[in-house]
Amino acid sequence: MEQIGAEELYQKTASTFRDLVTPVGMEITPSLLRFSDKVVRTMFIAGYPKFLDVGWLSPIINVNQTINISMFFHPMDTEKILENLRKKATQLEAQMIGEQEKGLIRNPMLETALQDIETLRDSLTRGEDKMFYVSCYFTMIANDEKALNALEAQITGLLGQKMVELKQAVFQQFEGYEAHMPLGNDNLDIHQPLNIGPASTFFPFISSTLMTNKGIFYGINLQNNTPVIFDRFSLENANAVVFAKSGAGKSYATKLEIIRSLMQGQEVIIIDPENEYQHLAEAFDGSFFRIAIDSQDHMNPFDVTTIGQDEDPVSAFRQHILDIVGLIKVMIGELTPEHEAILDQAIKQTYASRDITPDTPFLGKEPPLMEDLETVLETMEGGKDIASKLYKYTKGSFAGFINQPTTINVGNRLTVFSIRDLDEELRPVAMYIILGHIWNLIRKELKPRLLIVDEAWWLMKNNDGANFLLSMAKRGRKYYLGLTTITQDVDDFLKSPYGKPIITNSSIQFLMKQASSAMESLGQVFSLTPPEQETLTNLSVGEGLLFAGPKHVIVKVVSSYTEDQIITTDPSQLLKIKQAKEQAE
Repeated sequence: MEQIGAEELYQKTASTFRDLVTPVGMEITPSLLRFSDKVVRTMFIAGYPKFLDVGWLSPIINVNQTINISMFFHPMDTEKILENLRKKATQLEAQMIGEQEKGLIRNPMLETALQDIETLRDSLTRGEDKMFYVSCYFTMIANDEKALNALEAQITGLLGQKMVELKQAVFQQFEGYEAHMPLGNDNLDIHQPLNIGPASTFFPFISSTLMTNKGIFYGINLQNNTPVIFDRFSLENANAVVFAKSGAGKSYATKLEIIRSLMQGQEVIIIDPENEYQHLAEAFDGSFFRIAIDSQDHMNPFDVTTIGQDEDPVSAFRQHILDIVGLIKVMIGELTPEHEAILDQAIKQTYASRDITPDTPFLGKEPPLMEDLETVLETMEGGKDIASKLYKYTKGSFAGFINQPTTINVGNRLTVFSIRDLDEELRPVAMYIILGHIWNLIRKELKPRLLIVDEAWWLMKNNDGANFLLSMAKRGRKYYLGLTTITQDVDDFLKSPYGKPIITNSSIQFLMKQASSAMESLGQVFSLTPPEQETLTNLSVGEGLLFAGPKHVIVKVVSSYTEDQIITTDPSQLLKIKQAKEQAE
């Protein structure tokens, strides 16, 4: 009795469920179906271009509207196709002969059609290709007819850009609706013959992989769970830009790359504005230089430039003079053309006072200091104004920072320059001097190196500093240098006239979680689609959109336990590590 009661209850429930999912009614019109609260329209592809690109359906998939897409692929009989192609080829040949006999000029369209037929016949005969009847239907759903028409116009426009012709299934709307039910019935039966190549392009989901035989591990591809492994020096250039809001994990990801690059035998040099890399330097027995007014670590911007391989000493010296002019402009602001000419002449005289000229051997000679330039300027007509502005750097409050002989020696595999203890006004100056010192170093000895410039927007605030950074990005490949530019202030970076060129000269772009306010400018610079922009604002910590040459993937940065202990910046984790060390001692 209990079993019979259960069956009766099941039948009653099933009937009720059917009533729940069945629409109250449906109105069938020639151009749409109307339900109680929705309108539905089915359209079909009526014509294709000569060539179909892979992923041509992706824009439709990315439309943020309700669209059902159904595809049917029916294999065709190869023997019948070959017979039809033979007949068609005969007709075309006869037509071409007829036109020739009439004295008409050659018809390229006929010749191309005949060539395509012969190519297809050959591939079908060898079994390299197959033919299919392909049907593709789009059923659009909207709240009212106005919204439906707007959606149709959007879809038609997107496909029209690909030269794909779309038509309404007039008087066949119900058959089109049935084609989208999960029954596999193509009652609409509107198809086009396509071979394997074009038919394969219908698959709309393109998942890039970024994995090579050598390189370092960057993380996991979130689209297909494959590892992301590549060698940045195998790309067109080894430069990278990293954009992320505060707390998105940009420093963590950069430190991971540094560790793994060191394991590959590469040297790494870091400009560190916030002492985030000091622990990393200590862990790898690297060099840590604290650049500050009261520090014992000094760099003299007048150190005589190194002559690189195949470089002309005269040209190298002149470029060095221009770099110092750029530094002075970062220090005291823009100069008039007259003052710039005076400064150029004064720098040359300052070097000449130490018997350093481009026409004589100058390597190994003691370079001048900033105070020597100040002295020369004071004796020149029109130079006192510039000299007065240099006073605070030579004898004033900033004297201990820049007016000193060089005391550091960059030769370690990991070198960190900390500028945290510098005043904000001095940070761009320090970054410029450090970059100049590094530029001399990399030209002296050719080896794979990474240069990490964290919070690069400090330097980008000044055109001369930004220009110097761009010149390193352009010339770095020649000296086996990969420049990584990191910033969280996207707008300031892109406002600089040198911001976009630096991005253009970087084969790697890593976009991590972004603020909504930065999406418009980023979307324009990186040509991001609306779904990609939405993805960037919703990423979790440690995730980002990685562009590497022509490929781009969504990657999640993954570290080992040991790596995490070295590079973490999480205060709670740092406290636990400190407590563990104290207990161990």
